[in-house]
Amino acid sequence: MTDKGSIERFRLFVAITVPDTVREEMIRVQSELRPLAPPNAVRWARPEQFHLTLRFLGDVASDHVAGLQESVRTVCTRVPILRLHARGIGFFPHARSPRVVWIGVSDDENRLAEVQKKIEGAVRPFTTERGNEHFAGHVTLGRFNQFKRLEIRELIEHAEAMKDRPFGEWTAPEIEIIRSELLPAGARYTSLAALPLNAKLEPF
Repeated sequence: MTDKGSIERFRLFVAITVPDTVREEMIRVQSELRPLAPPNAVRWARPEQFHLTLRFLGDVASDHVAGLQESVRTVCTRVPILRLHARGIGFFPHARSPRVVWIGVSDDENRLAEVQKKIEGAVRPFTTERGNEHFAGHVTLGRFNQFKRLEIRELIEHAEAMKDRPFGEWTAPEIEIIRSELLPAGARYTSLAALPLNAKLEPF
């Protein structure tokens, strides 16, 4: 009989990778925003953290990963390749009292939201984390620490002026299950599975 305490657990999330060309634009806008707030006002995401997260799972037992992979694979075989575009900067919950600054990601046919909903169903048996009740495709640029509103006013105004700025578009042929390891030097990400989407689509 296996000792439950001895089972390794992986901190996982399901995501779509951002290509280098779009990542470079996100790095560029970070460099524009960074000087507009005090050094400790925002914890800026590192480039390797730029993912379009579809579902955060939290800790999953290692012996459940194979089942999780097959459940997500089943969804992926039934949905089309996605054409995505990154555009505009926004805030969660809102610009008046921001906690997160992000770049929006969407597609013209609203397939991304449908895929995310199917992923929600596929991963439900493998996680106790709350799901996304109101999914909004985005890549996190940074998270705000404690601040005085006046200290970040210039950053907010600059970001709001870029609400329609394009950051690139790409074809996403797969969805990944990614492991996040929290280390002293920062999170390390490892792709455990890259699961191809089914439909064929001509490139841009």
